[in-house]
Amino acid sequence: MRVLGIDPGIAIVGYSILDVEEDCCKLVSSGSIQTDKNKTEAGRLYEISKDLEEIIKQFEPDTAGVEKLYFFKNQKTIIPVAQARGVIMMTLEKMKIPAVEYTPIIVKQTITGYGRATKNEVADAVERMVEKNDKKWPKLDDTVDSIAIAVCHARNLQCDLSKYVSA
Repeated sequence: MRVLGIDPGIAIVGYSILDVEEDCCKLVSSGSIQTDKNKTEAGRLYEISKDLEEIIKQFEPDTAGVEKLYFFKNQKTIIPVAQARGVIMMTLEKMKIPAVEYTPIIVKQTITGYGRATKNEVADAVERMVEKNDKKWPKLDDTVDSIAIAVCHARNLQCDLSKYVSA
């Protein structure tokens, strides 16, 4: 199964592609969509959609995990980030990629066993969980977060599928 992980944002959208087989997650690709700050908000949202479509066409994921907004510290950016998330969800629907949303607490709980884990704790845990295939580990937080979201989604799918498998 191929999983797309997405960490939404208006300036930066982190993404990752994992191939998942049983308990093994292999990093196929990761990166970010970085929008042009000189464009209008609508232009930036269009850029996110267009670039995400290209990523989906190139890697053909079976499913996607997307970070869900549940509480936001910065009132100034909540609306643009929510709009970016909406464009991402719309693009996934348009491209027929089933998507599930996860709050940061659920991602942290799934990855580390503790819903209030720090970014560094999550990054360290994810780096140990994912096979890199000679790829350099990303430095950008948004990209690392997208890998954590993809792993979380893969684990939740495996749990859901396991109840249908007979011994």
